[in-house]
Amino acid sequence: MNNTSTNSWFRNPLLISKEPKPKNLYLEPPVSDQTMRFLAPTLLFIPAAFTYVTVTVPPQSVNSIPTEETSNKFLFGTLVDEEYDFVIVGSGSAGSVLANRLSENPNWKILLLEAGTKGNVLTSVPFLAPAFQLTPYNWGYAMEKQAGACLAMEDNRCAWPRGRALGGSTVINYVIYTRGNPEDFRRWEAQGKQIKNLSSQAYNTFSCRQSWLVVQGCFTLLLKIRGLQLGQGVPEQVPCQGWLLKCGLPVRFQADQSLFSKQRMEPVGHELGEKLVDYNSAKYMGFGQIQANLKHGRRHSASAAFLDPVTNRSNLDIVTSARVTKILIDPSTKEAFGVEFYYKKTGEKYAVKARKEVVLSAGTFHSPQLLMLSGVGPKDQLQKFGIPLVQDLPVGKTLYDHVAYLPLIFTINQTIVPSTQALEPTEALNWIFRGTGFLTSLGGVEALAYIKTNASEEHGNYPDIELLLASIGSLQYDFGLVSRPELRVRQEVYDTFFKPLELKPCFSFLPMMLHPKSKGYLELRSPDPFDQPMLYGNYFTDPTNHDVKTLVSAIRYSQKLVRTKAFQQYGARLYQKHVPGCENYIFDSDEYWECGVRHMSISLHHQVSTCKMGKREDPEAVVDHRLRVYGVKRLRVVDTSVIPVTLSAHTSAPGMMIGEKAADFIKEDWGALLV
Repeated sequence: MNNTSTNSWFRNPLLISKEPKPKNLYLEPPVSDQTMRFLAPTLLFIPAAFTYVTVTVPPQSVNSIPTEETSNKFLFGTLVDEEYDFVIVGSGSAGSVLANRLSENPNWKILLLEAGTKGNVLTSVPFLAPAFQLTPYNWGYAMEKQAGACLAMEDNRCAWPRGRALGGSTVINYVIYTRGNPEDFRRWEAQGKQIKNLSSQAYNTFSCRQSWLVVQGCFTLLLKIRGLQLGQGVPEQVPCQGWLLKCGLPVRFQADQSLFSKQRMEPVGHELGEKLVDYNSAKYMGFGQIQANLKHGRRHSASAAFLDPVTNRSNLDIVTSARVTKILIDPSTKEAFGVEFYYKKTGEKYAVKARKEVVLSAGTFHSPQLLMLSGVGPKDQLQKFGIPLVQDLPVGKTLYDHVAYLPLIFTINQTIVPSTQALEPTEALNWIFRGTGFLTSLGGVEALAYIKTNASEEHGNYPDIELLLASIGSLQYDFGLVSRPELRVRQEVYDTFFKPLELKPCFSFLPMMLHPKSKGYLELRSPDPFDQPMLYGNYFTDPTNHDVKTLVSAIRYSQKLVRTKAFQQYGARLYQKHVPGCENYIFDSDEYWECGVRHMSISLHHQVSTCKMGKREDPEAVVDHRLRVYGVKRLRVVDTSVIPVTLSAHTSAPGMMIGEKAADFIKEDWGALLV
């Protein structure tokens, strides 16, 4: 085995609990309640300052490391132990769960490497999610320019944010909790009999809302939770059984809704023949209150749920600011034996061995990038960059995303949520001391519906659209200060279309296409691990134009919804202004809406399939049914990049399920399932 010299491996772990506080712009917890009470109004402006500093900096500049700082020599020093049983790369939804579950075995040593840093007191404010997508907690990536999509965005490139923090994207997302439905996982299973071992249990694992650490005790807990009445929420503490350390993931119905959402949902659904449902149950078609990963009104990220409770485990080392640059693979045996990583705080490069396995949980973008940088990927692409080939696999050849139409805005005759409400000192105090109020809002999103449009080609009750209701309106709510650059909407587009709505009462629907026919892909930009990969969405490129027709059909459904008596009590009217670039089309015609869709559709950041799971004969498959990389021993991918089909879900919860099931696979393979 072509191992690095023993002298270049390091001892003495650096635990996250022992890290010195980073010297950066962020206020680091803990901050006393007394201090917070005094500073609360001022703290609300800090994200705006971050926006000013970061929005003009290209993503490559924010994320890149000077070349001279990353030599090919490993530093001699003390950072982490020479060897671990498992090295996990990435601490997002899957990685956090996996680190928790594997470290349950006291005989195993686990190292978790995370490129980002820990979140702070402000990242726990749900309403500030858009602001933190403009900070270094986000990788700052954007889709590559393409014809016929994102035409209203800066450089015609849609934003594709990904979290760079302990907890991954769960530190900057909108904390909406959706599992998907049973049909999604039947389709996952239909990819081949080999996949049955994972996906046939996926929905049952999802059914246990309170904890992803449940295997055998899940069904008892499930019965307790399913008996709850819609709107009463899920209790933050449910007694856990047996070997369970504690319940890890709180899921709450969003309690602080405006009267608009509370009063409209049930009568609107009744008038249209739709039901009011718990969309995370087996009866998912219809309208429902938003469910979210909140605890005491705070964001409860994957790291808060699964890492914070176990940082005292002596066999789990967690290192932040550690950017993995390569998987160490012996080319003669095709066996992974460790990783190289760059540690930002010292500006040096390190390496560490894995006795049993290396596990990639770096996400839909970075897991495939790391595979290719390490010689595992399409042969022609690796040859292009002079990367020695270890295994020829279709890494990055498949990519699906959830696309949504942004400016479906309706004006009304009374104010629902004042634009100044978030800045009220009382709101800050309510959040700090009671965990209630407007700051617990999920970016203004209050309710959603799973619907089947007239464009659907599916049989039975299988949704093709998730319809999100935002009572704050759209980009006009914050005068475009955060939301516009967050989504990369061009300033002139904002000034023309959104600015006339400032301080005027309105709301919006955000129709999100669940099952696109168009398929994107991912490629390396260069052999430099600090370069952003090239991300191709290929939106609206399916030959039958089905994706565009689906979104137009969802717009028509929304118009029908607004014509109901419940909405007409507010005098709801479609905002009568042409989307910039679509002035030559008759307003409200299908051709106009297609133009609007191509100009101002956005990503909702649910990319999957770049390391697709499938049978060996599947020409798109990268990993097998137990998430092992084909042709490379002791190497797995455990994150949403393995999902082989589009899901009727936001991808954070499925990512946690993948981490849970992967932990079982690993324990089974190494004879330790019952430990």
